[in-house]
Amino acid sequence: MGEFQGVAETLFIPLTARVYVSKRFPEYFHDFKALALEPVIPETSIEERSSEYAMIASVARYHNLDEMVQTFIDAHSTCNIVNLGCGLETACFRIGTAGGGTMFYEVDLPEVIEIRRRMLGAAENEVLIAGDLFDLRWAKGVDGSVPTLMVASGVFQYFHAADVLGFIRNAQERFPDAELIFDATNSTGLRYANRYVRKTGNTAATMHFSIDDASAFASEAGVQLIEQRPFYTAARKILANKVNLYTRIAMAVTDKARRAFLVHVRL
Repeated sequence: MGEFQGVAETLFIPLTARVYVSKRFPEYFHDFKALALEPVIPETSIEERSSEYAMIASVARYHNLDEMVQTFIDAHSTCNIVNLGCGLETACFRIGTAGGGTMFYEVDLPEVIEIRRRMLGAAENEVLIAGDLFDLRWAKGVDGSVPTLMVASGVFQYFHAADVLGFIRNAQERFPDAELIFDATNSTGLRYANRYVRKTGNTAATMHFSIDDASAFASEAGVQLIEQRPFYTAARKILANKVNLYTRIAMAVTDKARRAFLVHVRL
């Protein structure tokens, strides 16, 4: 376990949340691969500094993304799922499809890919690519003629709008007719998210990017908006009275005010 001490906590916050929710609320989300990694997660105080709501908020992205990715896979006998800024995300193992026509491409910085390789290895239908996701040289290793869905979970917030728009323009050239799903907050949600990250002790991971109008953003980016999905539709139904009052209120307010959501576009 000591070999991972000193690694940026931002790499382990989502993994810790997936373990937390998988153990407490498996009827909502169960990540067997994350649970298997629990013994090698460095001992930190992430869980102690995080509320129940913060843990569920992190996992709500994955619950929705798994459904959306599975829908894309079901619609295409052969396809690519490109996970941008993959970190220690375990969707490839949760969703599976090994032996089918789906290939998962995991893209992140070289040092992150090395940690991922040591902790997770690679599934038979998974390719690890070391590179800067905003520098699309990594795309040379992906067959652009195959239906492609790119997923950016917990990534774009750390950049500025100009960076995100630039990425989309470059991706349109490399992957015409591909689709992209990413999570976002509105400007109010961004303030809450930055407050939470500071609370976990990470003062260097300030977030910048937010969307107050998904349709306007899609128009500016020159893409087609397919869906804007709230975070907690399923969580509020499945978890109902199983979570504390603050969590229930926060989920309801966040959905009603559109403070956090998933954006699905066609390039």
